[in-house]
Amino acid sequence: MAFGDLSTEKGVKELNAFIEDKSYVSGFALSQADIDALGKLTKPPAANLPHALRWYNHVKSFTGDELKALGLSGASPLKAGAATTTAADDDDDVDLFASDEETEEAAKIREERLKAYADKKSKKPELIAKSSIVLDVKPWDDETDMKELEKAARSVEMEGLVWGASKLVPVGYGINKLQIMCVVEDAKVSVDELVEKIQEFEDFVQSVDIAAFNKI
Repeated sequence: MAFGDLSTEKGVKELNAFIEDKSYVSGFALSQADIDALGKLTKPPAANLPHALRWYNHVKSFTGDELKALGLSGASPLKAGAATTTAADDDDDVDLFASDEETEEAAKIREERLKAYADKKSKKPELIAKSSIVLDVKPWDDETDMKELEKAARSVEMEGLVWGASKLVPVGYGINKLQIMCVVEDAKVSVDELVEKIQEFEDFVQSVDIAAFNKI
């Protein structure tokens, strides 16, 4: 053979030069010499050695059954070099001279990954639109029991409504208004309905105004 040790870079370069105008390392058909040479490679030839890479891809495309049918012995070329390369290496290699069989396999892997990504994305929780609201709840006069007023307001329950902090704010003449915060899910809570429900407590509430409204 006009090439040396195929476990070295020098030997693979010599193989590339030797195989430039040939399809096989010996004769005009796949032979045991090709199988033996392939088994000595520790990894696929680099892309800058196109002739050796072409030969490598062609020879390793034969399956074990096909080798047996040709009367050739040895491990299937599909498994050649497996002991010295890792799955991660195979994934990272970009084989510009891959056979049709390899192209189909790469397409299959790509489709599986795209499907897995789509499934993962479809299961991602949908973003729930919410708003933070500050309500001004005004009593009738300074004799209104503000604790009972607040208790009445907080008794309003709606799916998607969460009550927050509150405080009393002076409005004059000894009268305080209740300023109370809440967070609502926009799709579930009607702010107008919420205001109406609080205003139903007519013994305590004169009116309800929206002091602040912010999307979260």
